[in-house]
Amino acid sequence: MIEKMPSAEPTVSSKQVIKEINGITTQIVCTEFSNYIFIVLSQYGKMGTLISVRPDTQSNDINNPGLSTKVMLGKDEPMTHVCAKHLATAVTQESGNRPVLLGLSLKDSSIDSINQMKEIIHSCKVW
Repeated sequence: MIEKMPSAEPTVSSKQVIKEINGITTQIVCTEFSNYIFIVLSQYGKMGTLISVRPDTQSNDINNPGLSTKVMLGKDEPMTHVCAKHLATAVTQESGNRPVLLGLSLKDSSIDSINQMKEIIHSCKVW
């Protein structure tokens, strides 16, 4: 006797947006997995540097933990960590302190561009 498996609900939710940010076409993809959020911000049409952003368990404030960043693939530069923390803070807090895997491939990483990207990420909310 063969049992039919019940149809599984999709376990991955994803949204994609293409916007112009300061004159540069920017692709943003937000995907929710069961244990983390995956976000790609690309102005070059490729994934770029992969950064893991995790709530810091060493933080003294349980309600507002700090974030630790680690470059998994690509150039490990100080500005990469700053951008990653700025872009992922609200996501980790709103998603119940889930880690974020962030792909950054940016021509313009000015504070104005990063703030615009942060707003677009929030509008793509899949968590």
